[in-house]
Amino acid sequence: MGAFIGENFLLTNDTAVELYHRHAATMPVIDYHCHLDPKAIAQNRRFGGIAEAWLAGDHYKWRAMRANGIDEAYITGGKSDYEKFGKWAETVPYTMRNPLYHWTHLELARLFGIDTILSPATARTIYDRCNELLATDAFRPRELMERCGVRVVCTTDDPADSLEYHRQIAQSGFSVRVLPAWRPDRVLATEDSAAYNRYIDTLGEAAGTDIASYDDLLEALRRRHDYFARCGCRLSDHGLDTFPAEDYTERAMRTVFAKIRGGKTLSADETALLRSGLLTELAAMDGEAGWTQQFHIGPIRNPNSIMFRRIGPDTGFDAIGDKPCAEAGHRFFDRLRRRDALGKTILYNLNPKDGEVLAAMAYSFNDGSTPGMMQLGAAWWFLDQENGIRRQLDTLSSFGLLSRFVGMLTDSRSFLSYPRHEYFRRILCDMLGADIESGRLPRSETAFIGRMVEDICYHNAERYFGFEADGKADSAPRNPVPNIRTEP
Repeated sequence: MGAFIGENFLLTNDTAVELYHRHAATMPVIDYHCHLDPKAIAQNRRFGGIAEAWLAGDHYKWRAMRANGIDEAYITGGKSDYEKFGKWAETVPYTMRNPLYHWTHLELARLFGIDTILSPATARTIYDRCNELLATDAFRPRELMERCGVRVVCTTDDPADSLEYHRQIAQSGFSVRVLPAWRPDRVLATEDSAAYNRYIDTLGEAAGTDIASYDDLLEALRRRHDYFARCGCRLSDHGLDTFPAEDYTERAMRTVFAKIRGGKTLSADETALLRSGLLTELAAMDGEAGWTQQFHIGPIRNPNSIMFRRIGPDTGFDAIGDKPCAEAGHRFFDRLRRRDALGKTILYNLNPKDGEVLAAMAYSFNDGSTPGMMQLGAAWWFLDQENGIRRQLDTLSSFGLLSRFVGMLTDSRSFLSYPRHEYFRRILCDMLGADIESGRLPRSETAFIGRMVEDICYHNAERYFGFEADGKADSAPRNPVPNIRTEP
């Protein structure tokens, strides 16, 4: 019997096999949205072990472990690395049909050359072998990125961030471009006036100006926006439960900002107004700079108040929200269009019901200036699994142009997550191969479809984000996985 993750994993027809191995497998990676720590890349230190590299910060795994009855001490608590790894190994057999089962074994196979199924019986051998490899220079963060064929990574960064590690990386000669991405969510986080004012003070310090008024805030944001651009930033990103699109005036914005800057709590209407105006101005800055703005729509953050107080945010307790986004989104983008301030835009839905809504929304505002100027983004978060990916590809194909799609991203905090690009590419090729073999797409156009696969995997993102023009990214194929084999 062959390995579980064989060469034709997820490829269910001959044409899919041809498309994947001839056109997708060796394409480089542009990971244009992730949560990697730029400090870890700059310092390029060895990982302390597989528990640190694989389990720390991975809220996908944490959710599964909790669902499997694993005590929090083995997840975010003080248990030893091997005890935590052992509990993950105990959980893995129960993740069958969850994407974690595929991701786990893809990462073991592609990064560590381990084809053995992870279980309590194999945990110690796999743990020891992974730690043995992680102790070598070939498994430092930079070396992992290079061996996975990564060309460009865009991290997620606050406007007040110094970007010192991005600058260190750029000066180091590292072959992978590590660029910042502008994430100004805290500029809109007005619920706690004291925390908000502390943040505005920090933003002002970073911008070299005092922020006493709304106009001061906009000036500080412009300065930081320009600084990010000088550091290579090409994308912004916004995490929203829905679009804030209330009508506002400049006078009202100044009044509301003065109120919160004075330490007072805003009403719900005032909060909505301030967010609406600020997001509009931020979007206009992106459009003027030629950046791509990303909107991740639909999460409920921290609904488990006990665990939020105990271990904080981003620990596996967020969920899918259900706020309507159609009417507000159309108002928001129409406002930008009327100002001639709407630039390249990618929309991501977290609630499955919103996929068609956002796809139709995007294609209502394309203007012929840029291929795929507004488009539906990759399957995201809870939807980043086989069914979700297939549904996103079907929706994008039905409402717009799959051929112009900028492809997959990891959205990950882990340097071991790059096989998720392979996971996506195999599903993409399987779908297109099935269409050719069923007659839904013409076999005579297989060569064109092969080039389309290459575009979706790499070239579209390279062109769309402007990485091609600066000469720092190129299209030379690389083997995306190390040629390692071991039998624990």
